[in-house]
Amino acid sequence: MLQYYGSLLSVIISFVVVKLCHWIYQWWNPKCKGKLPPGSMGFPIIGETFEFMTPSDFSLVVSPYLEKRISRYGSKVFRTSLFGAKVIISTDPDVNMEMAKASSQLGATDSLRRIFGENNVFLQSKEIHKYVRNLTSRFVGPESLKTRLIQDIDFLSQNHVEEGALSGSFDIREAAIKMVGELIAKKVMGEMESEAVKELGLCWSAFRTSWFQFSYNIPGTTVYRFVKARRKAARLLKAVIEKKKASKEGLGDFLDIIFDEMEKDGAALDVDRAVNLIFTFFILSQETTPGVLAAIVKLVADNPNVMEELQREHETIVQNRVDKEAGLTWEEYKSMTFTHMVIKESLRFTSTQPTVHRIPAQDVLIGGYTLPAGWLFFGIPQVHFDEEKYGDPLTFNPWRWKGKDIHSTVSRDYMPFGAGGTLCVGSEFAKLIIATFLHHLSRFRWSLDPKTRVLRRYMLMFPAGCKVHISKDTSSHQ
Repeated sequence: MLQYYGSLLSVIISFVVVKLCHWIYQWWNPKCKGKLPPGSMGFPIIGETFEFMTPSDFSLVVSPYLEKRISRYGSKVFRTSLFGAKVIISTDPDVNMEMAKASSQLGATDSLRRIFGENNVFLQSKEIHKYVRNLTSRFVGPESLKTRLIQDIDFLSQNHVEEGALSGSFDIREAAIKMVGELIAKKVMGEMESEAVKELGLCWSAFRTSWFQFSYNIPGTTVYRFVKARRKAARLLKAVIEKKKASKEGLGDFLDIIFDEMEKDGAALDVDRAVNLIFTFFILSQETTPGVLAAIVKLVADNPNVMEELQREHETIVQNRVDKEAGLTWEEYKSMTFTHMVIKESLRFTSTQPTVHRIPAQDVLIGGYTLPAGWLFFGIPQVHFDEEKYGDPLTFNPWRWKGKDIHSTVSRDYMPFGAGGTLCVGSEFAKLIIATFLHHLSRFRWSLDPKTRVLRRYMLMFPAGCKVHISKDTSSHQ
């Protein structure tokens, strides 16, 4: 009998080993109807995630991960596995632009889908995604920025910079996060009870860590905490929205737009989608623009000639005002030629993470390779550091944009906000926030704490914060 069970155990173990080996073989050799790009899928499930997510110094515009693989495969397009998903990575500008036009399905890892919700409006069908983008652009598009938002952005930015000046120093990234949160709460939600504001603030704080994780929603994991915070935030937002919908009082500008849409016949927007949209807008705005602003401050601090030119431009704007205490106008914002050059150059310099994210619904033939349906596509704008396109590309030089179109946000050789149907709808909103912060900061004498360090990962990291030491006197008083 023991011999029988021993033989049975041997058969079971052999079967498991064979199945495991077969699974590993399939993992390393994924099937494709055409020709896959070169590459390696790494370890099963783990893939090459840890190496991909290893932070690199800000001065390294090409991550060691990318540099190694481009050199190894002799190709700007390669395959890998990240966060348990099959991924095609491309640094080829032609492939990136073609893919941006060929597919409109926004790509996201399973962990991001869990964090933002499986039914997130930005991850829906082409029609819903387009509808939501158009709706959002009514709030953060140029016309709304000009007529509704610039005054609030100017007021809040000035307050946070002046508060920092009174205390002698402040963390500019943290100040920007707080300012954006206050702005969105006011303009999106309108008046809210203090308890609701406090509870939502706690929910947002849960997202102050890397969003890019393995997707397992297990107690104790980051994704589990994210999902729990999202559900709580959704409940709070839904309660606020339904209360305001019933009373029609204390509405924010965006809620006003949303309620108008809900009342239309056959409306594609309901309360749950509205909650989802507002939640996503809150999170994306608070975690992207403040990081870019902090990196810009670092670049400006490291280049005194850039700082001096910024201070000259913004001092001139103030001196040309009839009322020196008046707020920033749209005309003044558009006249900030050098500031826009700084922003454009900074976006070129900081955008080394994927900006084109897609999941093709069917196989796509691009650049001699097949990009299989269902795989994630990450397009990284490494063209920003192409010597043929940008002379001396590793040097931060805002003057390279002199005489060029400083307001465009996308071309084959420049795509910090992505491209195609998923071009970031908040790009102008982000640029206005950055320019306004720089306007108020440039009116003071300031320096960056020498401990400030920027690391490149999927998103920019500031392990020691981004503290600015600032004097109480504006340059106009010196």
